[in-house]
Amino acid sequence: MPRCARSPRSSTLRERPVVGIKDVAREAGVSVGTVSNVLNQPDRVSEPTRRHVQQVIARLGYVRSEYARQLRAGHSRIMALLVLDMGNPFFVDLARGAERAAREAGLGVMVCNSAQSPSVEAEYLSMFAEQRVRGALITPADPSGATLRAFRRHGIPYVVVDRVAGDEPGCSVAVDDVAGGTLAVRHLVDAGHRSLAYVSGPPHLKQVQDRREGAHKALAEAGLPVNALYELPTDRLDVAAGRDAGARLLGLSHRPTAVFCANDLLALGVLQSLYAAGIRVPEDISLVGYDDIEFASAATVPLTSVRQPATSLGTIAAHLLLQETGDHAADHHHEHIVLRPELVVRGSSRAVR
Repeated sequence: MPRCARSPRSSTLRERPVVGIKDVAREAGVSVGTVSNVLNQPDRVSEPTRRHVQQVIARLGYVRSEYARQLRAGHSRIMALLVLDMGNPFFVDLARGAERAAREAGLGVMVCNSAQSPSVEAEYLSMFAEQRVRGALITPADPSGATLRAFRRHGIPYVVVDRVAGDEPGCSVAVDDVAGGTLAVRHLVDAGHRSLAYVSGPPHLKQVQDRREGAHKALAEAGLPVNALYELPTDRLDVAAGRDAGARLLGLSHRPTAVFCANDLLALGVLQSLYAAGIRVPEDISLVGYDDIEFASAATVPLTSVRQPATSLGTIAAHLLLQETGDHAADHHHEHIVLRPELVVRGSSRAVR
């Protein structure tokens, strides 16, 4: 079979030399220092000269070397964001808030997904250190904190996101998940439910643990025993895991009258299983999720959920990191910000009849 011939156009594009700052200076008839000032300190160059140099830059197609700038500055203009699951709309909204704040400060955001795996988290944190990112926003997957301790040795500032981290030598921003779990189960108990299930997630995740703690707190307030809440653990926090938990729920000999799920994706999966089996929500089983993602209100049965301000979490975290890495970093003091969750009641939960 004959080889494909290369078109002159594609060959020309590959062989085109890279335009450097010296080329711009020579074409514009100015010094390299003047071009550098146009790029980095434009207020130091007269408007006619600045406009002339910018026109030459556009004509030649010059793009500054971020690598060279990074070597001079010692860090990049990239903020890293490491989350548990980019398939979860909650983290998409969180990333949106962080990206908006970073863009306003002239930075970009590199979003990475640990898939709730401590080993993947360690790999990404190592890559952040190699790339000398400006700083990192991290939702930890490693319950031991070992990966964060290793990352800390590189001297790169980071903010812990979506986890209360008062013991961290840095900033953190989170929603009070204990309070959120309490809100969810208190709502169900106040509606008369005395037999409940908690569809949880990977047991090593602090969010899962805190929401369970909140659920137990609500039971204690109502004078109910801990075993009034039957736990159905899952190894993931997605819809498929929720469907599996729903199938196990249907197989229980004593079926609970209400279910609290550690996030909305799990709740939507449970809802699918119940619907397929002819179990009515909320007439037969009440259901409460967590996060209040956009799909919660659009479900077949609109989902009662504990709302987290995901976009605000990302924005606040990014601002904290910008303060720590900006011009006034010496005046920065670490903060641990905890936001309050809110219960949004919809059609998936009702009082026992």
